[in-house]
Amino acid sequence: MLYIGEVLGLGPVQQVRLSYEGQDIPARAFAGRPGTLAWQADSWSGSSRMTLCEAIREIVEDMAHRPAADLAATRAMILSRAAARVAACDAVPAELRSATGADSVEALQVETPHAGFFRTRGYHLRHPRFDGTTSPVLHREVFVATDAALVLPYDPLRDRLLLIEQFRMGPYGRGDPRPWMLEPVAGRIDAGETPEETALRECREEARLDLRGLEKISTHYCTPGYSTEVFHLFLGLCDLPDVAQGQGGLETENEDIRSHVIDFHRAMALLHSGEANNGPLVLSLIWLERERARLRASA
Repeated sequence: MLYIGEVLGLGPVQQVRLSYEGQDIPARAFAGRPGTLAWQADSWSGSSRMTLCEAIREIVEDMAHRPAADLAATRAMILSRAAARVAACDAVPAELRSATGADSVEALQVETPHAGFFRTRGYHLRHPRFDGTTSPVLHREVFVATDAALVLPYDPLRDRLLLIEQFRMGPYGRGDPRPWMLEPVAGRIDAGETPEETALRECREEARLDLRGLEKISTHYCTPGYSTEVFHLFLGLCDLPDVAQGQGGLETENEDIRSHVIDFHRAMALLHSGEANNGPLVLSLIWLERERARLRASA
């Protein structure tokens, strides 16, 4: 319990005595709370409790071979991954696809090849096949990610939008000669946050921008073949400045972000030329092209 309390940042431990059914019971009390999670009694009975239980489950897996201080340094990621697993329980409909449940998959062995700021899981499993038989034992690995919120800021009155640009490891690791990428504002959903709250926060942090409304575009898996990551994609309604370029990002996270304010037709040119080669940006621009007349009419 002391190890878990240190990882979760629950503060100093106090020795207390509790009275239960007429008996004095020694106990330890932690002064803090786990990250940004709500810690009121009514919250404890809901998703916060489930998220904390998921986080503790991950901590217990690692406690035998990692110092508490190492895990504490990744506390925000642990809690965000836990929140994503809780959010995954709200499944979307299965009207065309198979409604076969995850409980029909037989996990014979589960391991964690890498556990750090990022995490991977390895599975030896069998699953039902469409012909009614069972698959052979398969070995699959998955990148265990957090959920993220992404938002494309758009000014319908001036018909302009904001893109951010930053160095990205994915293109660099692939060997792309130009690893700086144009994309929507984006960020990890912290435990205790809704996707909408994250979208608003990230716009303030990355673009110094306050939104006046959000339009939902989609919630989708990014690369379901090997990653758990889910994107919550929005269009953010706002008043955009006349400044063509700006700087943003948090120094504490070593973010070096440049913002671009461009008109709708310039954005479409980026889409058609292929310079807009970030999946969420492509999807957002296609959605905006479809909804632009409605948004402008109500501006």
